[in-house]
Amino acid sequence: MGSSALESLEQALEKTNVASTTSFYQSSLVALVRKPKGSNGQCNGFGIHASWKKMKEDEAVTNSNVMLRVPRELDANDTIVFFMIAWPEASRVNLTASGEELHESRLISMSVRGKKVSALQEPVTITVTLPANETRIPTCVFLNNTKKSFSSNGCKTQWESGQSIIKCSCYHLTHFGVLLVSSSPVSDTDLEILSYITLIGCSLSLFALVITVVLFITNRKLREDVSMKVHISLAIALILLNLHFLPSQWVATLSSNGLCLYMALCLHYSLLASFSWMALEGFHLYLLLVRVFNIYVRRYLFKLSVVGWGVPAVIVSLVAAIDSDSYGRVALDWSDPNSTEVCYIVNTMVKMVTTVGVFGLVFVFNMIMLVVTVRRILGLHPSGEFGQKDRNRARRDACTLLGVTTLLGLTWGLVFFSFGYLTTPGLYLFCILNSLQGFFIFLWFVMAWRKSGNPTTSSVPPSTSS
Repeated sequence: MGSSALESLEQALEKTNVASTTSFYQSSLVALVRKPKGSNGQCNGFGIHASWKKMKEDEAVTNSNVMLRVPRELDANDTIVFFMIAWPEASRVNLTASGEELHESRLISMSVRGKKVSALQEPVTITVTLPANETRIPTCVFLNNTKKSFSSNGCKTQWESGQSIIKCSCYHLTHFGVLLVSSSPVSDTDLEILSYITLIGCSLSLFALVITVVLFITNRKLREDVSMKVHISLAIALILLNLHFLPSQWVATLSSNGLCLYMALCLHYSLLASFSWMALEGFHLYLLLVRVFNIYVRRYLFKLSVVGWGVPAVIVSLVAAIDSDSYGRVALDWSDPNSTEVCYIVNTMVKMVTTVGVFGLVFVFNMIMLVVTVRRILGLHPSGEFGQKDRNRARRDACTLLGVTTLLGLTWGLVFFSFGYLTTPGLYLFCILNSLQGFFIFLWFVMAWRKSGNPTTSSVPPSTSS
Protein backbone atom coordinates (compact mmCIF):
# COMPACT_ATOMS: atom_id res chain seq x y z
CA MET A 1 0.00 0.00 0.00
CA GLY A 2 1.55 3.28 -1.14
CA SER A 3 0.86 6.79 0.12
CA SER A 4 -1.84 7.26 -2.55
CA ALA A 5 -3.60 4.15 -1.22
CA LEU A 6 -3.49 5.64 2.27
CA GLU A 7 -5.18 8.78 0.99
CA SER A 8 -7.82 6.68 -0.79
CA LEU A 9 -8.48 4.74 2.42
CA GLU A 10 -8.84 7.98 4.36
CA GLN A 11 -11.27 9.42 1.79
CA ALA A 12 -13.35 6.22 1.77
CA LEU A 13 -13.68 6.30 5.56
CA GLU A 14 -14.63 9.98 5.50
CA LYS A 15 -17.47 9.23 3.07
CA THR A 16 -18.81 6.40 5.19
CA ASN A 17 -22.23 7.24 6.69
CA VAL A 18 -22.88 5.77 10.12
CA ALA A 19 -25.90 5.95 12.42
CA SER A 20 -23.61 6.28 15.44
CA THR A 21 -19.91 6.38 16.22
CA THR A 22 -18.62 3.11 14.76
CA SER A 23 -15.30 1.26 14.80
CA PHE A 24 -13.98 -1.17 12.19
CA TYR A 25 -11.33 -3.87 12.39
CA GLN A 26 -9.73 -5.83 9.57
CA SER A 27 -6.34 -7.54 9.58
CA SER A 28 -3.71 -4.83 10.27
CA LEU A 29 -6.24 -1.97 10.20
CA VAL A 30 -8.48 -0.56 12.93
CA ALA A 31 -10.63 2.52 12.35
CA LEU A 32 -13.32 4.68 13.92
CA VAL A 33 -15.79 7.06 12.31
CA ARG A 34 -17.18 9.56 14.81
CA LYS A 35 -20.73 10.69 14.09
CA PRO A 36 -21.34 14.43 14.48
CA LYS A 37 -23.03 15.34 17.75
CA GLY A 38 -25.48 17.68 16.04
CA SER A 39 -24.68 20.65 18.25
CA ASN A 40 -23.37 24.04 17.18
CA GLY A 41 -19.92 25.44 17.94
CA GLN A 42 -16.80 23.69 19.16
CA CYS A 43 -16.63 20.19 20.53
CA ASN A 44 -15.63 19.70 24.14
CA GLY A 45 -12.56 17.69 23.32
CA PHE A 46 -12.45 13.92 23.70
CA GLY A 47 -10.09 10.99 23.72
CA ILE A 48 -9.70 7.91 21.53
CA HIS A 49 -8.27 4.69 22.98
CA ALA A 50 -6.94 2.13 20.52
CA SER A 51 -5.44 -1.33 20.32
CA TRP A 52 -4.74 -3.33 17.18
CA LYS A 53 -8.32 -4.71 17.34
CA LYS A 54 -10.49 -1.96 18.80
CA MET A 55 -11.01 1.81 18.92
CA LYS A 56 -13.36 3.54 21.38
CA GLU A 57 -14.20 7.10 22.32
CA ASP A 58 -13.52 8.05 25.95
CA GLU A 59 -13.54 4.39 26.99
CA ALA A 60 -10.68 2.11 27.94
CA VAL A 61 -9.73 -0.66 25.50
CA THR A 62 -8.06 -3.96 26.36
CA ASN A 63 -4.35 -3.95 25.43
CA SER A 64 -4.61 -0.29 24.48
CA ASN A 65 -1.26 1.04 23.30
CA VAL A 66 -2.34 4.32 21.69
CA MET A 67 -4.42 7.20 22.99
CA LEU A 68 -5.36 10.36 21.07
CA ARG A 69 -6.65 13.55 22.65
CA VAL A 70 -8.66 15.70 20.25
CA PRO A 71 -8.59 19.51 20.72
CA ARG A 72 -11.73 21.43 21.61
CA GLU A 73 -11.50 23.83 18.68
CA LEU A 74 -12.78 21.28 16.13
CA ASP A 75 -16.38 21.77 15.04
CA ALA A 76 -18.85 19.48 16.84
CA ASN A 77 -20.76 19.05 13.54
CA ASP A 78 -17.76 17.55 11.75
CA THR A 79 -17.38 13.86 10.96
CA ILE A 80 -14.00 12.89 12.34
CA VAL A 81 -12.16 9.78 11.14
CA PHE A 82 -9.41 7.86 12.92
CA PHE A 83 -7.52 4.82 11.78
CA MET A 84 -4.37 2.96 12.75
CA ILE A 85 -2.57 0.75 10.28
CA ALA A 86 0.55 -1.39 10.11
CA TRP A 87 2.17 0.09 6.99
CA PRO A 88 4.97 -2.02 5.45
CA GLU A 89 5.57 0.76 2.91
CA ALA A 90 7.31 2.65 5.74
CA SER A 91 10.40 0.53 5.17
CA ARG A 92 10.73 2.04 1.68
CA VAL A 93 10.34 5.69 2.63
CA ASN A 94 13.55 7.73 3.06
CA LEU A 95 14.57 6.20 6.39
CA THR A 96 17.22 3.54 5.94
CA ALA A 97 20.06 5.96 5.13
CA SER A 98 20.26 7.08 8.76
CA GLY A 99 19.23 3.75 10.31
CA GLU A 100 15.76 4.91 11.31
CA GLU A 101 12.73 2.69 11.79
CA LEU A 102 9.01 3.42 12.14
CA HIS A 103 7.83 1.91 15.43
CA GLU A 104 5.86 -1.29 14.62
CA SER A 105 5.39 0.15 11.09
CA ARG A 106 2.44 1.92 12.72
CA LEU A 107 0.71 4.97 11.25
CA ILE A 108 -2.00 6.77 13.23
CA SER A 109 -4.28 8.91 11.11
CA MET A 110 -6.85 11.56 12.00
CA SER A 111 -8.85 13.65 9.54
CA VAL A 112 -12.06 15.68 9.21
CA ARG A 113 -14.51 15.05 6.38
CA GLY A 114 -14.20 17.74 3.72
CA LYS A 115 -11.58 19.78 5.55
CA LYS A 116 -7.81 20.12 5.73
CA VAL A 117 -6.99 21.04 9.31
CA SER A 118 -3.70 22.78 10.18
CA ALA A 119 -2.34 25.53 12.43
CA LEU A 120 -4.39 24.38 15.41
CA GLN A 121 -4.23 26.57 18.51
CA GLU A 122 -4.43 23.50 20.75
CA PRO A 123 -2.47 20.43 19.60
CA VAL A 124 -3.66 16.92 18.95
CA THR A 125 -1.86 14.73 21.49
CA ILE A 126 -0.95 11.13 20.72
CA THR A 127 0.39 8.91 23.48
CA VAL A 128 2.11 5.70 22.33
CA THR A 129 3.32 2.84 24.53
CA LEU A 130 6.88 1.69 23.83
CA PRO A 131 8.54 -1.65 24.71
CA ALA A 132 10.07 -1.60 28.20
CA ASN A 133 13.48 -2.62 26.81
CA GLU A 134 13.56 -0.09 23.96
CA THR A 135 17.07 1.38 23.70
CA ARG A 136 16.57 3.60 20.67
CA ILE A 137 15.51 7.24 20.74
CA PRO A 138 11.87 7.88 19.69
CA THR A 139 10.71 11.03 17.94
CA CYS A 140 7.28 12.11 16.72
CA VAL A 141 6.86 12.45 12.95
CA PHE A 142 4.21 12.64 10.25
CA LEU A 143 4.14 11.34 6.69
CA ASN A 144 4.79 14.10 4.16
CA ASN A 145 2.98 12.75 1.09
CA THR A 146 4.51 15.40 -1.17
CA LYS A 147 8.12 14.54 -0.34
CA LYS A 148 7.48 10.83 0.34
CA SER A 149 9.33 11.07 3.62
CA PHE A 150 8.77 11.56 7.33
CA SER A 151 9.09 14.97 8.97
CA SER A 152 8.91 16.29 12.52
CA ASN A 153 7.83 19.82 11.52
CA GLY A 154 4.82 20.93 13.56
CA CYS A 155 5.17 18.07 16.05
CA LYS A 156 6.76 18.17 19.50
CA THR A 157 8.17 15.13 21.25
CA GLN A 158 7.80 14.62 25.00
CA TRP A 159 9.93 11.72 26.16
CA GLU A 160 12.73 11.08 28.63
CA SER A 161 15.22 8.25 28.74
CA GLY A 162 13.75 5.21 30.48
CA GLN A 163 10.11 6.15 29.90
CA SER A 164 7.84 3.51 28.38
CA ILE A 165 5.52 6.04 26.72
CA ILE A 166 6.05 8.90 24.31
CA LYS A 167 3.70 11.86 23.94
CA CYS A 168 3.40 13.66 20.61
CA SER A 169 1.83 17.10 20.29
CA CYS A 170 1.03 18.05 16.69
CA TYR A 171 -0.73 21.12 15.36
CA HIS A 172 -2.22 19.62 12.21
CA LEU A 173 -4.10 16.48 11.17
CA THR A 174 -2.36 13.85 9.05
CA HIS A 175 -0.70 10.41 9.32
CA PHE A 176 1.43 10.28 12.48
CA GLY A 177 4.06 7.84 13.65
CA VAL A 178 6.96 7.32 16.05
CA LEU A 179 10.40 7.11 14.49
CA LEU A 180 13.12 5.18 16.32
CA VAL A 181 16.79 6.06 15.84
CA SER A 182 19.94 4.66 17.40
CA SER A 183 21.00 6.48 20.55
CA SER A 184 24.00 8.78 20.37
CA PRO A 185 27.37 7.06 21.01
CA VAL A 186 28.54 10.25 22.74
CA SER A 187 27.77 10.56 26.45
CA ASP A 188 25.86 13.51 27.91
CA THR A 189 29.02 14.58 29.77
CA ASP A 190 31.05 14.65 26.56
CA LEU A 191 28.30 16.57 24.77
CA GLU A 192 28.29 19.20 27.51
CA ILE A 193 32.09 19.52 27.39
CA LEU A 194 32.02 19.77 23.59
CA SER A 195 29.42 22.53 23.77
CA TYR A 196 31.64 24.55 26.15
CA ILE A 197 34.70 23.96 23.94
CA THR A 198 32.74 25.18 20.92
CA LEU A 199 31.39 28.24 22.73
CA ILE A 200 34.80 29.29 24.06
CA GLY A 201 36.65 28.51 20.82
CA CYS A 202 34.16 30.34 18.57
CA SER A 203 34.10 33.38 20.90
CA LEU A 204 37.91 33.56 20.91
CA SER A 205 38.01 33.15 17.13
CA LEU A 206 35.41 35.86 16.63
CA PHE A 207 37.41 38.31 18.74
CA ALA A 208 40.69 37.41 17.00
CA LEU A 209 39.15 37.71 13.54
CA VAL A 210 37.72 41.15 14.30
CA ILE A 211 41.19 42.29 15.43
CA THR A 212 42.64 40.85 12.22
CA VAL A 213 40.20 42.81 10.05
CA VAL A 214 40.82 46.02 12.00
CA LEU A 215 44.59 45.67 11.59
CA PHE A 216 44.12 45.07 7.87
CA ILE A 217 41.86 48.10 7.42
CA THR A 218 44.14 50.46 9.35
CA ASN A 219 47.32 49.50 7.46
CA ARG A 220 47.54 50.85 3.92
CA LYS A 221 50.42 48.60 2.87
CA LEU A 222 48.56 45.50 4.02
CA ARG A 223 45.61 46.49 1.84
CA GLU A 224 47.90 46.41 -1.22
CA ASP A 225 48.70 42.71 -0.74
CA VAL A 226 46.40 40.52 -2.86
CA SER A 227 47.01 37.42 -0.77
CA MET A 228 46.07 39.33 2.37
CA LYS A 229 42.83 40.44 0.70
CA VAL A 230 41.92 36.81 0.03
CA HIS A 231 42.73 35.89 3.65
CA ILE A 232 40.63 38.78 4.95
CA SER A 233 37.67 37.69 2.83
CA LEU A 234 37.85 34.27 4.49
CA ALA A 235 38.14 36.01 7.87
CA ILE A 236 34.99 38.05 7.19
CA ALA A 237 33.09 34.89 6.18
CA LEU A 238 34.15 33.22 9.43
CA ILE A 239 33.11 36.31 11.40
CA LEU A 240 29.63 36.06 9.88
CA LEU A 241 29.56 32.33 10.65
CA ASN A 242 30.46 32.84 14.31
CA LEU A 243 28.13 35.84 14.69
CA HIS A 244 25.16 33.73 13.58
CA PHE A 245 26.19 30.42 15.15
CA LEU A 246 26.79 31.67 18.71
CA PRO A 247 23.28 33.16 19.29
CA SER A 248 21.45 30.51 17.24
CA GLN A 249 20.73 28.33 20.28
CA TRP A 250 19.23 31.29 22.16
CA VAL A 251 17.13 32.38 19.16
CA ALA A 252 15.71 28.84 18.88
CA THR A 253 14.26 29.17 22.39
CA LEU A 254 12.26 32.25 21.39
CA SER A 255 8.73 32.04 20.03
CA SER A 256 9.51 34.09 16.91
CA ASN A 257 9.55 31.79 13.87
CA GLY A 258 10.53 34.69 11.61
CA LEU A 259 13.66 35.46 13.63
CA CYS A 260 14.60 31.78 13.66
CA LEU A 261 14.12 31.60 9.87
CA TYR A 262 16.40 34.63 9.43
CA MET A 263 19.03 33.09 11.70
CA ALA A 264 18.89 29.74 9.86
CA LEU A 265 19.23 31.42 6.44
CA CYS A 266 22.19 33.55 7.56
CA LEU A 267 23.89 30.62 9.26
CA HIS A 268 23.55 28.50 6.12
CA TYR A 269 24.81 31.35 3.92
CA SER A 270 27.81 32.18 6.10
CA LEU A 271 28.80 28.50 6.32
CA LEU A 272 28.69 28.14 2.54
CA ALA A 273 30.58 31.43 2.14
CA SER A 274 33.29 30.11 4.46
CA PHE A 275 33.58 26.94 2.38
CA SER A 276 33.69 29.01 -0.83
CA TRP A 277 36.55 31.19 0.41
CA MET A 278 38.44 28.11 1.63
CA ALA A 279 38.19 26.76 -1.93
CA LEU A 280 39.32 30.12 -3.33
CA GLU A 281 42.32 30.02 -0.96
CA GLY A 282 43.19 26.72 -2.64
CA PHE A 283 42.73 28.22 -6.10
CA HIS A 284 44.90 31.20 -5.17
CA LEU A 285 47.56 28.83 -3.86
CA TYR A 286 47.44 26.97 -7.19
CA LEU A 287 48.19 30.19 -9.06
CA LEU A 288 51.10 30.98 -6.77
CA LEU A 289 52.77 27.58 -6.81
CA VAL A 290 51.90 26.04 -10.17
CA ARG A 291 51.16 28.84 -12.62
CA VAL A 292 53.82 31.26 -11.46
CA PHE A 293 54.14 33.03 -14.80
CA ASN A 294 51.55 34.30 -17.28
CA ILE A 295 48.74 34.36 -14.73
CA TYR A 296 47.31 37.78 -15.48
CA VAL A 297 43.63 37.76 -14.52
CA ARG A 298 41.62 40.90 -15.23
CA ARG A 299 39.64 42.11 -12.18
CA TYR A 300 40.95 39.13 -10.25
CA LEU A 301 39.63 40.04 -6.79
CA PHE A 302 36.24 41.07 -8.15
CA LYS A 303 35.81 37.69 -9.82
CA LEU A 304 36.88 35.88 -6.66
CA SER A 305 34.33 37.90 -4.70
CA VAL A 306 31.53 37.06 -7.13
CA VAL A 307 32.23 33.37 -6.59
CA GLY A 308 32.95 33.58 -2.85
CA TRP A 309 29.89 35.63 -1.92
CA GLY A 310 27.59 35.08 -4.89
CA VAL A 311 27.47 31.27 -5.21
CA PRO A 312 26.38 30.75 -1.56
CA ALA A 313 23.70 33.43 -2.02
CA VAL A 314 22.32 31.61 -5.08
CA ILE A 315 22.22 28.24 -3.26
CA VAL A 316 20.45 29.64 -0.19
CA SER A 317 17.99 31.62 -2.33
CA LEU A 318 17.07 28.54 -4.35
CA VAL A 319 16.53 26.43 -1.23
CA ALA A 320 14.38 29.13 0.39
CA ALA A 321 12.37 29.67 -2.80
CA ILE A 322 11.72 25.97 -3.38
CA ASP A 323 10.85 25.11 0.22
CA SER A 324 11.12 27.67 3.02
CA ASP A 325 10.16 24.91 5.48
CA SER A 326 13.67 23.54 4.99
CA TYR A 327 14.76 26.05 7.64
CA GLY A 328 13.68 26.02 11.26
CA ARG A 329 14.50 24.58 14.67
CA VAL A 330 16.57 21.41 14.66
CA ALA A 331 18.12 19.39 17.50
CA LEU A 332 21.91 19.62 17.80
CA ASP A 333 21.97 15.90 18.55
CA TRP A 334 19.95 14.40 15.68
CA SER A 335 19.47 11.14 17.63
CA ASP A 336 17.83 12.90 20.59
CA PRO A 337 14.76 15.03 19.77
CA ASN A 338 14.85 16.48 23.31
CA SER A 339 18.37 17.86 22.95
CA THR A 340 19.23 21.54 22.57
CA GLU A 341 17.87 23.13 19.40
CA VAL A 342 19.40 25.66 17.00
CA CYS A 343 17.99 27.49 14.02
CA TYR A 344 19.35 25.77 10.93
CA ILE A 345 18.41 23.38 8.10
CA VAL A 346 15.59 21.00 9.03
CA ASN A 347 15.48 19.01 5.79
CA THR A 348 18.12 16.25 5.97
CA MET A 349 18.46 15.96 2.19
CA VAL A 350 19.04 19.71 1.78
CA LYS A 351 21.60 19.61 4.59
CA MET A 352 23.51 16.71 3.03
CA VAL A 353 23.57 18.18 -0.50
CA THR A 354 24.20 21.86 0.24
CA THR A 355 26.63 21.53 3.15
CA VAL A 356 28.21 18.08 3.37
CA GLY A 357 28.25 17.69 -0.41
CA VAL A 358 29.66 21.16 -1.05
CA PHE A 359 32.32 20.76 1.62
CA GLY A 360 33.24 17.31 0.28
CA LEU A 361 34.14 18.88 -3.07
CA VAL A 362 36.06 21.70 -1.38
CA PHE A 363 37.92 19.23 0.85
CA VAL A 364 39.06 17.05 -2.07
CA PHE A 365 40.23 20.07 -4.08
CA ASN A 366 42.11 21.62 -1.15
CA MET A 367 43.73 18.30 -0.21
CA ILE A 368 45.17 18.22 -3.73
CA MET A 369 46.42 21.78 -3.21
CA LEU A 370 48.08 20.75 0.07
CA VAL A 371 49.88 17.89 -1.67
CA VAL A 372 51.04 20.32 -4.36
CA THR A 373 52.31 22.67 -1.64
CA VAL A 374 54.25 19.91 0.12
CA ARG A 375 55.88 18.79 -3.13
CA ARG A 376 56.75 22.39 -3.96
CA ILE A 377 58.38 22.96 -0.58
CA LEU A 378 60.33 19.70 -0.76
CA GLY A 379 61.47 20.55 -4.28
CA LEU A 380 62.88 23.88 -3.12
CA HIS A 381 65.11 22.20 -0.53
CA PRO A 382 67.26 19.40 -2.00
CA SER A 383 68.51 16.83 0.49
CA GLY A 384 71.96 17.42 1.97
CA GLU A 385 73.65 17.71 5.31
CA PHE A 386 71.25 18.41 8.12
CA GLY A 387 72.51 21.32 10.21
CA GLN A 388 71.09 24.10 12.32
CA LYS A 389 70.12 26.09 9.24
CA ASP A 390 68.17 23.12 7.90
CA ARG A 391 66.40 22.66 11.21
CA ASN A 392 65.32 26.30 11.22
CA ARG A 393 64.11 25.97 7.67
CA ALA A 394 62.20 22.80 8.56
CA ARG A 395 60.43 24.65 11.35
CA ARG A 396 59.49 27.46 8.99
CA ASP A 397 58.22 24.97 6.44
CA ALA A 398 56.17 23.19 9.13
CA CYS A 399 54.62 26.51 10.18
CA THR A 400 53.87 27.26 6.53
CA LEU A 401 52.09 23.94 6.08
CA LEU A 402 50.09 24.41 9.29
CA GLY A 403 49.07 27.87 8.11
CA VAL A 404 48.06 26.57 4.69
CA THR A 405 46.07 23.75 6.32
CA THR A 406 44.17 26.31 8.39
CA LEU A 407 43.45 28.60 5.43
CA LEU A 408 42.26 25.67 3.32
CA GLY A 409 39.94 24.51 6.12
CA LEU A 410 41.22 20.94 5.99
CA THR A 411 40.54 20.42 9.70
CA TRP A 412 36.82 20.40 8.81
CA GLY A 413 37.52 17.06 7.16
CA LEU A 414 37.74 15.50 10.64
CA VAL A 415 33.95 15.19 10.49
CA PHE A 416 34.42 12.33 8.01
CA PHE A 417 36.35 10.39 10.66
CA SER A 418 33.94 10.97 13.56
CA PHE A 419 32.25 7.58 13.34
CA GLY A 420 32.46 4.24 15.11
CA TYR A 421 35.27 3.98 17.63
CA LEU A 422 36.61 7.38 16.53
CA THR A 423 33.37 9.24 17.26
CA THR A 424 34.25 10.81 20.60
CA PRO A 425 37.95 11.64 19.98
CA GLY A 426 37.09 12.73 16.44
CA LEU A 427 34.43 15.14 17.71
CA TYR A 428 36.84 16.57 20.30
CA LEU A 429 39.46 17.25 17.61
CA PHE A 430 36.81 18.62 15.26
CA CYS A 431 35.38 21.03 17.85
CA ILE A 432 38.77 22.21 19.14
CA LEU A 433 40.46 22.80 15.79
CA ASN A 434 37.49 24.24 13.91
CA SER A 435 36.19 26.48 16.68
CA LEU A 436 39.71 27.95 16.89
CA GLN A 437 40.19 28.29 13.13
CA GLY A 438 39.71 32.07 13.34
CA PHE A 439 42.31 32.32 16.10
CA PHE A 440 44.80 30.31 14.01
CA ILE A 441 44.20 32.64 11.06
CA PHE A 442 44.94 35.58 13.38
CA LEU A 443 48.27 33.96 14.37
CA TRP A 444 49.09 33.36 10.69
CA PHE A 445 48.30 36.99 9.94
CA VAL A 446 50.53 38.28 12.76
CA MET A 447 53.45 36.05 11.76
CA ALA A 448 53.17 37.17 8.15
CA TRP A 449 53.07 40.77 9.32
CA ARG A 450 56.17 40.45 11.45
CA LYS A 451 58.16 38.47 8.90
CA SER A 452 61.27 40.44 7.94
CA GLY A 453 59.69 43.50 9.58
CA ASN A 454 57.74 44.07 6.38
CA PRO A 455 54.11 42.95 6.39
CA THR A 456 53.63 43.76 2.73
CA THR A 457 56.09 41.29 1.30
CA SER A 458 53.72 39.63 -1.09
CA SER A 459 54.17 36.22 -2.56
CA VAL A 460 51.74 37.08 -5.32
CA PRO A 461 53.19 38.01 -8.70
CA PRO A 462 52.30 41.59 -9.62
CA SER A 463 50.35 40.49 -12.66
CA THR A 464 47.89 38.58 -10.48
CA SER A 465 46.94 41.56 -8.40
CA SER A 466 45.17 43.38 -11.18
